[in-house]
This record gives sequence, C-alpha cells and structure tokens, in this order.
Amino acid sequence: MFRAAVRLSASGVRSLTRIQPGSQALLASRCYSHGKQETDEEFDARWVTYFNKSDLDAWELRKGMNTLVGYDLVPEPKILEAALRACRRLNDVASAIRILEVVKDKAGPHKDIYPYVIQELRPTLDELGISTPEELGIDKV
Repeated sequence: MFRAAVRLSASGVRSLTRIQPGSQALLASRCYSHGKQETDEEFDARWVTYFNKSDLDAWELRKGMNTLVGYDLVPEPKILEAALRACRRLNDVASAIRILEVVKDKAGPHKDIYPYVIQELRPTLDELGISTPEELGIDKV
C-alpha cells in the first residue's frame, strides 16, 4: 500500500515538473527606464553642482563619493575638483586623500588613467595644498 502511494506521488510530481512543448511561456522583457537618458555632460554637471553646494556637510560629502564610486566609471577631473574643493571647505584633508586613493583604485588595470587625472588636478591640488598619496608615501603601505 505504502509503495503504491509513493509511486503515485512520485509520478504526480514528475508530471508537474514536466514541461509541455506547447505551454512554454515567452519571457517578458521589461524596460524599467522610460525617462530620458542622462548625457555625460548632464551627469558631470549634476555631480559638480552636488559637490559645490555651500551647505554640504562631511556626511553628504562621503555619501556623494560613495554613490559616485559605486558607478562603473572613473569620475571626470572636473567632478573630482569640485569634491576636493568641498573637502577644503570642510577642512577634511583625509577625505581629499581618500578620494585620490579611490580614483587610483577605480582606474584598476588601466595605468594611464590615474596619471591623467593627477595631471588634470595638479593646479587644483597645488592651490588647495593637498598632497597625493604618492607624495605622502602611503601608496606603498
């Protein structure tokens, strides 16, 4: 009796899991983004505006950098310049150096990106008195 019940229940489960050729449903393709796509210039302007806010505090600076670093890109030098100026307004040199470290990390295997960014930021770094991690010797740790 028990054997018959197990055999019937097993065949019932198999029939439920068996896919009928005519009953396969097509996978629906969803478009989640119905709005307009943001251009690179708009993206850069949005982040420059964010970091140039006069009432930006240290938490918002870190939150903005954390969000920016989460994107699959290396931020443009003009965005980084605005972030470094925000660090100077907040008198937060540690965050400024961390931003430069993050840029080097985001550049990854592309060894030409970080020197380009530093070259573009050099006048700003000199003006604000911010040293790079290499100048401080903390890149070797």
